[in-house]
Formats: sequence, structure tokens, C-alpha cells
Amino acid sequence: MTVHNLYIFDRNGACLHYSEWNRKKQAGISKQEEFKLMYGMLFSIRSFVSKMSPLDMREGFQCFQTSRYKLHFYETPTGLKFIMNTDLSVPNARETLHQIYSTLYVDYIVKNPLCCLGDPLQSDLFSSRLDTFIKNLPYFNPRAA
Repeated sequence: MTVHNLYIFDRNGACLHYSEWNRKKQAGISKQEEFKLMYGMLFSIRSFVSKMSPLDMREGFQCFQTSRYKLHFYETPTGLKFIMNTDLSVPNARETLHQIYSTLYVDYIVKNPLCCLGDPLQSDLFSSRLDTFIKNLPYFNPRAA
């Protein structure tokens, strides 16, 4: 099991943070273009799921799976979107994404007077704590990538 990457988007689709750990293949496009494609795909999938789901979608869109990876999604009440790509064997990571928001983002970004909300995250402390948090997850295994 492994974690490939993590995106944090604001409510308008701007990528505030991107980290990667065990990504073997690059997209072959600029990071800005990759961020636009990811956000656009999320918007489309969420719209499709909300309209086409035969079940009540109380909890909304949580994950998307292909034959090669799994995309986990968590949206905060303020519209921040946390997206983590993992391999297929990782269980639902919604709670992990919620922890990243509630413990790391809130503590090191929201409560930090030097960080301007809505701007790309420039906090080295947040980045290092996030890296440590991800690497300590039970399903983070760099050899499995």
C-alpha cells in the first residue's frame, strides 16, 4: 500500500498545496495544467455522482477508483478540497484527509498569523509536518510503489 500525492484546492479551484511521495509516472504537462485537469475532473465526477446516483448521497462523493489508483476526496464546510491519490489497496481515506485538515491545516495555516488564507501555502512547518504525518500512515510504504 502506498500514497502517491496530495492536492489541496480552495473553493475557486486554485491549488493551494501539492505534495508527492511515491509517484512513478509524471503527467508530462505543467503542474498548473495538471491542477486544472484534476479540479475539472473532480467537478465533473461530483456533478455526475450527485445527479446519477441511485442512492441517497448524504455523505457526497468520497472516492474514485480506476484499475491503477484510488482518488480519495474530502471537502471542508468552507469549500477547501483535499485529494489524495493512493494505490488500490488503501481503504477509504476520508478520515485521514479530515485529520490533515483539522490538525495540520487548521493548526499550522489557519492559526498562523503569517499565513494569508487563500494564498498558496508557503509554510515549511506545515509541509514538514504533513510529510511526517503521511509517512507515518499505516498504508504508507515506499517499497510498494
